[in-house]
Amino acid sequence: MSGESEAQGDARGSTALVLQGGGALGAYQAGAVEALGATPRQLDWVAGISIGAINAALIAGNPPEKRISHLRAFWELVSLRLPWHPARDAPEPLRIWWDSAMAWWGSTGGVPGFFHPRPVWNWWPQPPASLYDTSPLRQTLLEMVDFDYLNDGPIRFSVGAVDVQSGNFTYFDNRIERIGPEHVMASGALPPGFGAVRIGERWYWDGGMVSNTPLAYVMDHLAHDRDAVVTIFQIDLFNARGKLPDNLGDTQERMKDIQYSSRTRFVSDLVHERHGLHQRLHRMAALLPVRTRNSPQVRELLADTQDPAIDLVHVIHRRKPFETLTKDYEFSHLSMDEHWKAGRADMDASLALLRRQKPLQPGEFRVLDHQPDRSMARRPSVRKPVFTGNSSDEDDSRTAR
Repeated sequence: MSGESEAQGDARGSTALVLQGGGALGAYQAGAVEALGATPRQLDWVAGISIGAINAALIAGNPPEKRISHLRAFWELVSLRLPWHPARDAPEPLRIWWDSAMAWWGSTGGVPGFFHPRPVWNWWPQPPASLYDTSPLRQTLLEMVDFDYLNDGPIRFSVGAVDVQSGNFTYFDNRIERIGPEHVMASGALPPGFGAVRIGERWYWDGGMVSNTPLAYVMDHLAHDRDAVVTIFQIDLFNARGKLPDNLGDTQERMKDIQYSSRTRFVSDLVHERHGLHQRLHRMAALLPVRTRNSPQVRELLADTQDPAIDLVHVIHRRKPFETLTKDYEFSHLSMDEHWKAGRADMDASLALLRRQKPLQPGEFRVLDHQPDRSMARRPSVRKPVFTGNSSDEDDSRTAR
């Protein structure tokens, strides 16, 4: 967008954050939010899964002037420190060793303000249902999140979890119910590390077991208003695309990336296709005689096709050469700081890309990625797929970068 069109979009549009789960990688999202907070753009909705739910609570549960300081306080609290750490340009084998050692430290000793191992007596006469006790996280949330502000404030808040007994996926939404720390903890209760969290009469696990990206929920609950403009920043911690692994460790990491990326681009393509179908329905209805077009049957058919114009901005964590399968539970302060800075840089680049785009047309759907991945793999079989291109003058149905 030009500066003028961006200001216009902010005045009549809304902004949503979609935050993927990913454990220690969540500092990347905090850095991205810091960059976004430096702009005049106001947040209207934040949705998250797992660590994305925790970041979402820190965002929605604090006024703008306290938001970044509370995010920073949380990530400083849960970061493991030693008096010495490798230089940022250390040889790759040394960094791999360091990260693995720090991941081992956190998994055996726990992470301050987050979780600690269950004591040995919990293992008799039978093993517990989870490895760690997350009561420290509850206390951290109560100290750093104003839940009255979260529930009564201006930001819509949604987090996903899965019912342990029914297997059903559900969202907790502050526009539907009062949110407490247990809802946030349920969204991040990934077994067997973390135990199920009770809410009412039901028990819940991490929503990432079913879907690690809450994009579909946000898209399904946007207001049907063709005159509205919505910008969705989807901040992902796992990249769906990657190289062919050549050892067991890389294989396990690649499996994790594919599993928890939750088909980010595939979902985006499906949403784009739905928007295109709705546009074609409107063009078809325009060809009907006026009396038929205004009939109750046609009006009912078109009632749920009044899509807002949407910019979906992908902000995706890209794997560093030394990262391994431990990256999502490696809580060293060195890695936290690197993730934070990477998220801030990628959001800055994404905002610069967004400013270069033309104003959206009514009902238009556009996908933006400042660093689209090149892949020779076949794309999903979706009609009129989203493509990538170099120019900000790309056809309005295509991905820009």
